[in-house]
Amino acid sequence: MKQNYKFLSNWAVKIFSFILAVLVVLLVEFSNITGRTVTIPVSVLLPGNGLVPESLVPETVDVVIKGSESIIYLVDPSEIKAYADFSGVEEAGITRVPVVLDFDEDVYSKDSIAVKADPSSLRILFSTGGGNG
Repeated sequence: MKQNYKFLSNWAVKIFSFILAVLVVLLVEFSNITGRTVTIPVSVLLPGNGLVPESLVPETVDVVIKGSESIIYLVDPSEIKAYADFSGVEEAGITRVPVVLDFDEDVYSKDSIAVKADPSSLRILFSTGGGNG
């Protein structure tokens, strides 16, 4: 009977120790999450209505891959495609569109890998094709 009493004594300290142990495990697990940045080409779809880009049209974007350090370096950057669709632009001026990343989401979500474009959007100045040149 006395042994049961020893097990139940100091329960507050035991619960605190258990919670602390869980927090340490979570801290170690999440500290292994790191990022890797790769540069990939971006396909920019321009409008076909006579508007001409006046500013530079980017050829590449950086892609940040975040996840477990043991997995993110196994990701093949050539399997990630980037697109920016300016085909809907109808008038001259500065237009911003998001960079869309195309990749196999099932594979990346299964391994808890996050992928995002940097910058997340592109901005281009368009003018009418008449020019003053």
